[in-house]
Amino acid sequence: MELVSKLAREPWTDRPSCVHPTLSAAARAVHDHSSSAGRRELLPLAPKFIETARPGLEVSARVVALCVSTALAGGDMTQDEAQRLHNAHQTALHLLTGRAEPEGAARWWLPLLGRFGWSEPFYRTFVAAEQVAEAIAVTARQANSDRDRRLRQLLKQCLAAHGALRPGAPTPS
Repeated sequence: MELVSKLAREPWTDRPSCVHPTLSAAARAVHDHSSSAGRRELLPLAPKFIETARPGLEVSARVVALCVSTALAGGDMTQDEAQRLHNAHQTALHLLTGRAEPEGAARWWLPLLGRFGWSEPFYRTFVAAEQVAEAIAVTARQANSDRDRRLRQLLKQCLAAHGALRPGAPTPS
């Protein structure tokens, strides 16, 4: 994210204002769990993050659903992690479809903060960012020998879920 901040001509930070907070959290987590060689392979993705910041619950919920479902598919996690990720997935599905009921703490904070118009910024900046970071940490732990490739692919999928990667457009390997 520091490279993105420089490319966007923002002050040096790992949280540039031009990047969607949930995508930024995904990128930081992937970076943190990648090897040195894997981090270098992430560099070509940096320009894709510029100008992704926009309000709304949909992008955050899609990125959370993607990262959490990837982690849950791996199966190797503690019971507490599985419960938190399940709750995160249910909340993301609720935000995307309105059908599934939010679970965990979201049952109380979504309606409460929603009355004041605060649920959207709270979700995308804090809740979704933490859920994505945990899901990526679990995925990294499960990936073993092909961790860098799997994490890079997940980050590309997060960008695609946001719409930052156009379908059919070439993506850096």
